[in-house]
Amino acid sequence: ETFEMLIRLAENYTSTLFCNAYRNMAAEATTRVQEFFADVGLFIFGTDVSTEEFVNRFFDTLFPVVYNHVINPGLTDISLEYAECLRMARRDIRPFGNVPQKAIGQLGRSLLPSRTFLQALNLGIEVINTTDHLHFSKDCSRALLRMQYCPHCQGLTLSKPCMGYCLNVIRGCLANMAEVDLHWRGYIQSLEELSSAMSGTYDIEHVLLNFHSLVNDAVVQARINGPELSEQVKKVCGPPERKPSQSPGCSFDENKVNQGLKMFSRDNEETLANRRKEFISHLRLYRAFYGGLADQLCGIELAAADGLPCWNGEDVVRRY
Repeated sequence: ETFEMLIRLAENYTSTLFCNAYRNMAAEATTRVQEFFADVGLFIFGTDVSTEEFVNRFFDTLFPVVYNHVINPGLTDISLEYAECLRMARRDIRPFGNVPQKAIGQLGRSLLPSRTFLQALNLGIEVINTTDHLHFSKDCSRALLRMQYCPHCQGLTLSKPCMGYCLNVIRGCLANMAEVDLHWRGYIQSLEELSSAMSGTYDIEHVLLNFHSLVNDAVVQARINGPELSEQVKKVCGPPERKPSQSPGCSFDENKVNQGLKMFSRDNEETLANRRKEFISHLRLYRAFYGGLADQLCGIELAAADGLPCWNGEDVVRRY
């Protein structure tokens, strides 16, 4: 949910840029922005899409909009055929300079660890669900019966098994769980390392919430080089073909965006980085969960406390 909220806020932030700075092309640009962040979400949540491909697709589809409203504005909009020619020519003409390559680098470095982190969480859920129900062997069932209920035959209904006896029985029953222990510890260590790799310059919050500034740099660069770009476009696509239509203005609710961004400020407890740190610190407490399961079960509920009379499998004794 926090990842989804971050993507939505980054999308809104980028759309707000167009509403504030480039209102005449905001409606068209916002559609491209929505498509781009839909791809970001698909990638993070595990769909097999290429970051390089969808970043390039965004700038490809943005170029006709920028050409129409910034580089060569007119009373009417360029035709769909002309827009398609511009889209196809964007990578050769390079109207946005090195901004697309910069975006590819930043997003590639920030999105992949986040995607891997979510996949790892799903793996952890699978492990927990798989080990949620245990199937005991006949030997284990007999040992449990003897430990828990045989003293009842002697009228010793309140006696509990001795700690050492309990540990021997439960460890035997949970031998398969003990095998998971080493891998579980390694899994938690890997999650800690992955979480550390997600911070810093390529922190996903930093990259996504600042994507709008890269987009602004791209548009500014295209505007500065407008006359030169117009000549390049003419060589590739010919003179602009226009059709009588009016681009709608901005229909974006900026108040909602600003309110959302305040909720997601960098020092807020709800940021993705803080949630991730909190989650890892909780998970760290369960590093020895599978290896220490017998100790937990016997120590918390099954076995008698130290120094009290206890059942040793045959009789009640002071000491096991």
